[in-house]
Amino acid sequence: MGTEKTRVEISEPLLVEPENHGGSVESDDLEEIPDWKDQITIRGLAVSALLGTLFCIITHKLNLTVGIIPSLNVAAGLLGFFFVKSWTGVLSKIGFSVVPFTKQENTVIQTCVVACYGLAFSGGFGSYIIAMDERTYKLIGTDYPGNRAEDVINPGLAWMIGFLFVVSFLGLFSLVPLRKVMVLDYKLTYPSGTATAMLINSFHTNTGAELAGKQVHCLGKYLGISFIWSCFKWFFSGVGDSCGFDNFPTLGLELYKNTFYFDFSPTYVGCGLICPHIVNCSVLLGAIISWGFLWPFVTRHAGDWYPADLGSNDFKGLYGYKVFIAISLILGDGLYNLIKIIYLTVKEICNKSTTNNNLPVIKEATDSEGYKLLAEERRKDKVFLKDRIPTWFAASGYVGLAAISTATMPMIFPPLKWYLVLGAYVVAPALAFCNSYGTGLTDWNLSSTYGKLGLFLFASLVGGNGGVIAGLAACGVMMSIVSTAADLMQDFKTGYLTLSSAKSMFVSQLVGTAMGCVIAPLTFWLFWSAFDIGLPDSPYKAPYAVIFREMAILGVEGFSELPKHCLAMCCGFFVAAFLVNLLRDVVPKKIAQFIPIPMAMAVPFYIGAYFAIDMFVGTVILFIWERINRKDAEDYAGAVASGLICGDGIWTIPSAVLSIFRINPPICMSFNPTVA
Repeated sequence: MGTEKTRVEISEPLLVEPENHGGSVESDDLEEIPDWKDQITIRGLAVSALLGTLFCIITHKLNLTVGIIPSLNVAAGLLGFFFVKSWTGVLSKIGFSVVPFTKQENTVIQTCVVACYGLAFSGGFGSYIIAMDERTYKLIGTDYPGNRAEDVINPGLAWMIGFLFVVSFLGLFSLVPLRKVMVLDYKLTYPSGTATAMLINSFHTNTGAELAGKQVHCLGKYLGISFIWSCFKWFFSGVGDSCGFDNFPTLGLELYKNTFYFDFSPTYVGCGLICPHIVNCSVLLGAIISWGFLWPFVTRHAGDWYPADLGSNDFKGLYGYKVFIAISLILGDGLYNLIKIIYLTVKEICNKSTTNNNLPVIKEATDSEGYKLLAEERRKDKVFLKDRIPTWFAASGYVGLAAISTATMPMIFPPLKWYLVLGAYVVAPALAFCNSYGTGLTDWNLSSTYGKLGLFLFASLVGGNGGVIAGLAACGVMMSIVSTAADLMQDFKTGYLTLSSAKSMFVSQLVGTAMGCVIAPLTFWLFWSAFDIGLPDSPYKAPYAVIFREMAILGVEGFSELPKHCLAMCCGFFVAAFLVNLLRDVVPKKIAQFIPIPMAMAVPFYIGAYFAIDMFVGTVILFIWERINRKDAEDYAGAVASGLICGDGIWTIPSAVLSIFRINPPICMSFNPTVA
């Protein structure tokens, strides 16, 4: 949560497999598996580039507004199926002979897309890269202790692309030799990867293809509705940040002042449909605690706890409480989960019986179905191990890329000395293993937590003379490695379940990462050129930019400049986040499912309550839908959510173009109190 990617909890199959009266093993044995080279096609790469661009735009939009990124793996598989099926269908009708579209090719497309848009997340375009820029420096305050003008590097297309190329591939090489251990020996579930595989497998059966067609129709319908609605909203949004449906006081003007209003955002409603109910409810609870009680309470002490005449963005006032308490919740949640994952990893590695009840293994069936399931599993194992990626290749690739990066990083970020970069690459594979193992257990990618650890460590090591930039750059190095390593293992799991070659998975990850190194900065540059990224009155406030820069300053300067009682509150919320997570793990699961997630609660503390209202509307819609028709909700909720998010994301492109040409909306719809 926050800059973490949200997890997907699977309690039952995403799609019900059709009954097989003839024996699944026999029918599967008749299925011809393409050679690994044939699984990677030109049309697949073209579709991957198109979808990668769309998903990068969506990820940037979410990163620069609220920082909550739902899992888009399933949407990538669904849209990949739609585009290639449409293409082959058109060619067939006009008389061309087309190569059949296989589930392996579908899997390769999904893998490539995920690798591409993953860099929009781990590339720091909404966090550590923006934290280095001049706008964030000025927002924190030019006279703020530790916030130096020398520690400013503005975004630039050339250096961002170069930076991604030198750091993004190492994670792919760091854990390749352990793919058998993670997928076959430990039998880790990787829930998002498993859900995507189940979806792709169902698409490529007769029954599944019919359902897939309906899902695609549903996605297209809501994509169109979302796009038209976003276009309609634009006409009323005027100039500035106080007009339009995005500022509609749906719950009254008094609550509007405390950011409680529904802002009619298809993206946030779509996120509410995708994210688990507990995530959405946690976000709303965080909004109620902060904007409903805590900030009004702190505001009443203006003039005592902090000077009453400070600006709304002064860190010595209310703004400081917002930022640092949010940081405390994020760090408390992240540290707990990090300790938990490392403990589970060490415990299971030391325990020889790794397939006992402590691991979420895929249970083997017995009795009449035992032979069929065992034969299917053996076939998957055989296909997965057939095209080996040599250990020497992975090791030499990691060492070579680390050497290039060690030499290059100090040129981009001078305070980050070569020996610090080398030290990061020595310990990174161990952290990548922990993150990949934890993702397999819980589906929670903690890459930004590892990044924050690197941020604090390197900022304090370098000190006041460049520690801020060194810490932020080190955060990027750690995030890139551990995030791409976890994504690779997630996709290996998808490939294992769809009988796709591990070699085609690895190559598609390499290609998708190369695409992302170019597409992610280019799509970010669209936002950067069109909008005032990072400013408080901008629709793209980039909330994590301030948080990450403040964390780097804290690593160098300490807590000396916090307003009165702020440090005590921060300690209280840090401990509370730790204890709430502990409580979630010790109580029975039927109770734990109702305990909020601190990381999700932290986001509205800083940003506001409006998006929490939207996400809660999404979760209420899904809850009612599940009660009315659970099967329809399971089949189509993901398609509806993807359509809402994608339609709003597509509108960002014409909106940005209009903004670049300084074409403003013609109407400003705003609301003021009535005069008696």
